Amino acid sequence: MASRGFTTIENKWILLKDGTRLAARIWMPDGAEKDPVPTVFEFLPYRKRDGTSPRDESTYPVFAAAGIAGVRIDIRGSGESDGVIDGEYTERELADACELIAWIAAQPWSNGSVGMMGISWGGFNSLQVAALRPPALKAVISIASTVDRYNDDIHYKNGCHLSAQLSWAATMLGYQSRPPDPALVGERWKEMWLERLAGEPFFMEEWLSHQRRDDFWRHGSISEDFSRVEIPTLVIAGWADGYRNTPLMAVEGLGGKAKALIGPWVHKYPHFAWPKPRTDFHGEAIAWWNKWLRGEDNGIDNLPQARAYILDAIRPAPRRDSDPGFWVAKDEWSPPRMQCFYVEQFGKLTEGMPIPHAPEHPVYLSSPLDTGTASGEYFTLKPDAEMAIDQRSDDAGSLVFDTVPLSADCDYLGRPVLTLALRARATGGNLCARLVDIHPDGTATRVAFGVVNLTHRDGNADPMPLVPGENVSIRLVLDACGYRFRKGHRIRLSLSTAYWPMILPPPEDEGIDIDIASLGLGLPMLGDHQRIEIEEPANPDPLPKYIEHVAAATKRQVVRDLSANRTDYCIHEDTGLYEHPETGLSTRQLREEVWSISPGDPLSMKGTSTWTCDMRRPGWFVRTVATAQIACTRTDWIISAVVTAFEDDVQIFEKVFAEKRIARDLM
Repeated sequence: MASRGFTTIENKWILLKDGTRLAARIWMPDGAEKDPVPTVFEFLPYRKRDGTSPRDESTYPVFAAAGIAGVRIDIRGSGESDGVIDGEYTERELADACELIAWIAAQPWSNGSVGMMGISWGGFNSLQVAALRPPALKAVISIASTVDRYNDDIHYKNGCHLSAQLSWAATMLGYQSRPPDPALVGERWKEMWLERLAGEPFFMEEWLSHQRRDDFWRHGSISEDFSRVEIPTLVIAGWADGYRNTPLMAVEGLGGKAKALIGPWVHKYPHFAWPKPRTDFHGEAIAWWNKWLRGEDNGIDNLPQARAYILDAIRPAPRRDSDPGFWVAKDEWSPPRMQCFYVEQFGKLTEGMPIPHAPEHPVYLSSPLDTGTASGEYFTLKPDAEMAIDQRSDDAGSLVFDTVPLSADCDYLGRPVLTLALRARATGGNLCARLVDIHPDGTATRVAFGVVNLTHRDGNADPMPLVPGENVSIRLVLDACGYRFRKGHRIRLSLSTAYWPMILPPPEDEGIDIDIASLGLGLPMLGDHQRIEIEEPANPDPLPKYIEHVAAATKRQVVRDLSANRTDYCIHEDTGLYEHPETGLSTRQLREEVWSISPGDPLSMKGTSTWTCDMRRPGWFVRTVATAQIACTRTDWIISAVVTAFEDDVQIFEKVFAEKRIARDLM
């Protein structure tokens, strides 16, 4: 098909029924009013003018050249849109999205068919809006998202508190504190800025008020009723990201309406993600939209239900530009057959089932509370130390079981399952399980992991305290993986009672007694499949180039103060200062985050995350600084935050979210 001309509309005001004005950036194919076109809609709080402009400019012009309009809209209180944000995936946000879809479908340039797309926030709300069934929404592409907001997002994981919850709360304070661009909104910019500064919430307060899987988390979790989603859905994720479970959960829940694609990637669109190989996302997305928004008979509906990249004995490194492996496809996805392992009398992980009624073999486990510093981030944006590094340091604080060197390659795809019996020495505690590839030279690669708050052992809605000394059975489903363990390598199961700083510690650290004789590990066998090739993008460097004024920088450090018996995990991320060559707007974000803990005292845990956000043009400079903190007692979480705003280096605003204590639920 010949490339079509198009026009970029830098800012279009859309007036909602309640009088709120939202800002859109539109890529419009030429001649659309005479020959109406389908539309792809993306709805985010991340600022079309500067925040997402590089990735938008890598994709929507390609769609427009293929005759598909792109409409990228900032949600309330973001970018140039009016109002103040009121939370994540709120009823108001989703209602706005439905109204916007109807607006798009009613435009003279629209053929009445709308697709919704996004990564992360936009991937989340695409699925959630699909479940609301707005009539004009015909298909979805959801990347790095979730079907279960409680267990597969940055807040909680099987009842464990993720440190990313504080990190993300600080991020959103920083992101939402930025003003609209005066070049688009004119003199109203400062009035709008002050309104959102005064009104933006500290999301952490709401999240910590819902420590169980209650109605707050059920809202927006399409796993509550998969049947609500009736339209074709392409679900994409990467093994290096925290949202790796979603594609397989989606096809299991949605059946033939869904297609799954999982690559080796971090939290990025797959045409520019790391580690490589990448995919021709543009080509596949255009075919997807043409099929479901135009009715083109192009065969995209005949894709295998699940396609995945099988990582081949990868090695952790300071930076992973490319991961060895191969692509496989399954025409129909079904729960895989498990290869079972148990621990034999000499402590080896051995193929087979645990011996029924074997005598108990209790082993006491109490990991140092700083076990976990090799875990990386929950969701990753770069293929460096944000990803899990060599696991040997974490294994030192763990109970480990290895196979003998493998006699043949072993391929797996799906979610490993661990079962065991244990006795706790307190009323609560955490358990982490890691599946690790031990290379012949001892290098340890994390393949999959899972965590459970032991009071949530029977579900996340109604946790129950443990009875010290009482035997309980645990079934822990690890995150999904696609992996080849090579001949000569060993498979390791690592168990720990801590996984810090990714997982925050329980109030008591008494340890557990694990009955080794009861331990069973099931690994999901790859089974029947086809080897496939997936086309890589023609353009290896698709992101636009902006003017660099200050280079980006990143640093991660673990500092162990032996005299003070304290471990600090320190993060420094600087996006650099970059100027958009067409708008003249320069932006920069700086993240400074420190987590600290005494390896023997769970109540010593503290976290501080600070975001500094700059925006400038000649003669205009604004800065916001947002800091969020968390600490704990045995009974309470203690949180606080402050947001400060500057215009031309003069402080014009400060909002203090005073220290607040929120009772800890069963831990």
